[in-house]
Amino acid sequence: MLQTLDNLFNNVYIFALFIGLIGLMIGSFLNVVIYRLPIMLQNSWRSECLDYLQITPEDIAPQKPFNLALPHSHCPKCSTLIKPHQNIPVLSYLFLKGRCASCKTDIPVRYPFIELLTAIVSIIIAGHFGYSTHTFFALILTWGLIALSFIDIDHQLLPDNITQPLLWLGLFLSIFGFYCNTSNSIIGAISGYLSLWCVFHGFKLMTGKDGMGYGDFKLLAVFGAWLGWQYLPLIILLSSLVGTLIGLIMISLNKRDHSTPFPFGPYLAVAGWLALLWGEELNRFYFSAFGL
Repeated sequence: MLQTLDNLFNNVYIFALFIGLIGLMIGSFLNVVIYRLPIMLQNSWRSECLDYLQITPEDIAPQKPFNLALPHSHCPKCSTLIKPHQNIPVLSYLFLKGRCASCKTDIPVRYPFIELLTAIVSIIIAGHFGYSTHTFFALILTWGLIALSFIDIDHQLLPDNITQPLLWLGLFLSIFGFYCNTSNSIIGAISGYLSLWCVFHGFKLMTGKDGMGYGDFKLLAVFGAWLGWQYLPLIILLSSLVGTLIGLIMISLNKRDHSTPFPFGPYLAVAGWLALLWGEELNRFYFSAFGL
């Protein structure tokens, strides 16, 4: 049986199709994570604050369970439960014409977009690494980055619940030589965190304002742990260029004030993902362009 699967998945097209289907299903789950995890964190922080202040909210009704599994998927407008056949990635959105089956409220196009995005980048990962263990772990990192990016866009928050497991996984994989060796991984994690930490405190010292959040430090540390310290300059350069370009475009279109903070996590995520796949080629281009 295992030999048959190996022979089947060694066909690049069959393997890519399989990973794409898995990506669609994971994308549907990521939609849940992106929406619910920030609310779960806010509920947890509130509970911790009340415990610390020794306040008993007697006038507040007990909250119903709210996690990644409960309550079951439902329309936020009419609270009608979403049936299994109405929850098929992308296809259900098209079949329902982008509207709730019950109250006809528009379903945000972002949901199928995230499902398609997850499928596409998963196929790219499968095509790059092939049928290998590298693909499995690269998919885990990729899916985590998608969740982090959209949570950061919505809430300017990069949850430790995602960044810390990815950081430790990268360090653990380095023991077995995945993506980089242990010494480069450890130095990369430390350098990734401290580099943005220094930028943060330098900017705050000069302006009195916070230039970025601590989650950005941790995300760069994740890439340092996975890829090694050698790719950090490339990731910082790419993310800064893309962030600056998009920021200037948004300001020129009057969609964002120059003083309004914007999430930096998505740009780090894109730059780090590109480095994961084509970091060596990009590094060679970078050094040759500057005659190094």
